[in-house]
Amino acid sequence: MKPHRTDGVSLSFGLIFLLVALWWAVSRVVDLHLPALGWLVAAALIVFGVIGLLGAIRSARPPAPQPAPVAQPAAEPEIPGDLPPEMHASIVRELLEEPGERFRKEHPDTQAEKHQD
Repeated sequence: MKPHRTDGVSLSFGLIFLLVALWWAVSRVVDLHLPALGWLVAAALIVFGVIGLLGAIRSARPPAPQPAPVAQPAAEPEIPGDLPPEMHASIVRELLEEPGERFRKEHPDTQAEKHQD
């Protein structure tokens, strides 16, 4: 699990609901008659709910468009040194040739030894 930065809105809502639950638990044990405080808590929860919705809507917006990068001119392919085209063609033919066939051409004596065994 990747660590992530603390979400302040989620943390504040968690703390608020924890305080409400603690208030409820304390009110079960201690009998305090404070009706105006109930309205204050309800109003505070509504305000925090609206703030949470605004934060969610704000974070859901797509990021501002990035400026398009300036197009670089296409780089010219580098042509190696002062080799003539015939030399390039022979190198390409050599690279495309099958290695086993080239070995047989360069070492014909190994074929004769193999048939003698």
